[in-house]
Amino acid sequence: MATALYSHPDCVLHDMGEWHPECPRRLQAIEDQLIASRIDPLLVHEDAPLVDENELLRVHRPEHIDHLRALAPVDGYAEIDADTRMNEHSWRAAMRAAGAAVAATDAVIDGRYDNAFCSVRPPGHHAEPDRAMGFCLFNNVAIAARHALDVRGLSRVAIVDFDVHHGNGTEAAFAGDRRVLMCGLFQHPFYPYSGDTPMAPNMINVPLAARTNGATMREAVDMMWIPALETFKPEMIFVSAGFDAHREDDLGGLGFVEADYEWLTMQICAIAKRYAKGRIVSCLEGGYNLSALGRSVATHIKVLTEA
Repeated sequence: MATALYSHPDCVLHDMGEWHPECPRRLQAIEDQLIASRIDPLLVHEDAPLVDENELLRVHRPEHIDHLRALAPVDGYAEIDADTRMNEHSWRAAMRAAGAAVAATDAVIDGRYDNAFCSVRPPGHHAEPDRAMGFCLFNNVAIAARHALDVRGLSRVAIVDFDVHHGNGTEAAFAGDRRVLMCGLFQHPFYPYSGDTPMAPNMINVPLAARTNGATMREAVDMMWIPALETFKPEMIFVSAGFDAHREDDLGGLGFVEADYEWLTMQICAIAKRYAKGRIVSCLEGGYNLSALGRSVATHIKVLTEA
């Protein structure tokens, strides 16, 4: 078995304007770094399918799906909020991003791959059941986790989110669901200005002050995440892999480096190996300094290939 990389050219066509940091070049930066780091030959490349709309409905309300479908423009841009737009390719890109997460989940559960990384956009963890926001249209990780539970019959899954921004959409989808443990760390106070008070006991939130470095983050993970994950014993782990907490990323104010993402991924892999047969599906979220993003994702995937 091996590590799979799910992506699709449609994800590059989604564009929110030349000024926007969540840009198509993000996926090219990842691809370039995987090749330069000689990690690419270790991966099995899979095309992301379009998601079945029934999968979207496991997380999102029908009105939300219909609204985005109707909003998608024939040309130009359709504005969702000050930060989030759709162009004529955004609907298919979002369907591919969610489809990648679901397909990767099936492939890992079926034993075709040890684990998988979804190099997709738009990202997902801010998308709430009835609201697109924060660059996100559909919540890719939440859709995949719900598929694992409701379709594939798993009893317990964990979601780990280390983006610089709180995964408010994922928390809204799973707060109070005893089948899910969500462990998140994020800068606070910071967009979307939530997460400091968890919505339910199954949310292990770690708010971090601006300029927090990797050493402080590691201590918090050791104290708060690891004991909760050990007690929960997940049967599969989903990762909202945001890399905008890197010290070179101007959209955030934390001070992580590649070694911190390596350490985080190693902790996730260790838990997965003990309780989840090694099963991990990781989905790209943030990360906007192209060089730091490429290096950090390559580090993350390298650990996955060695798990």
